[in-house]
Amino acid sequence: MKTQYLIYGIIIAVIFIIVWIGMDTFTQPGISDLKGTYSEAAFYRNENNTGPVTRIYTVYAADTLWEDMEAYGNFMPHTKYGNTKVFFFSDLEQTPKEIVPEVPHFDAEYESYCIGKYEKSAMGEVSVIKFPFR
Repeated sequence: MKTQYLIYGIIIAVIFIIVWIGMDTFTQPGISDLKGTYSEAAFYRNENNTGPVTRIYTVYAADTLWEDMEAYGNFMPHTKYGNTKVFFFSDLEQTPKEIVPEVPHFDAEYESYCIGKYEKSAMGEVSVIKFPFR
């Protein structure tokens, strides 16, 4: 009789652990959990699959919530020894829709609307620059 209770206890414990892991898996934080409104306007990724991968994003940000902007950048994909840049813009209409790999990555007419730049370097170092073109 004691072995039967032990088996039931183990089964209940396994079911509890499976449910706990499943809930933790499906409730991970994401971009939708951030306070501000963010809308990705353009994305560039180089074709180089054997060397460093460069990713560049332009994003409309309704507010200047610097911590949320950094969190948004952290949610973007990053490749080891690659570089990820996210440019945040204050005006939806003045957010670049085209990105080029050469610096400054978009037309100079948009620079005055750029309110922040997030960059994650090849070594994983994160930097957030407020008003990078002023």
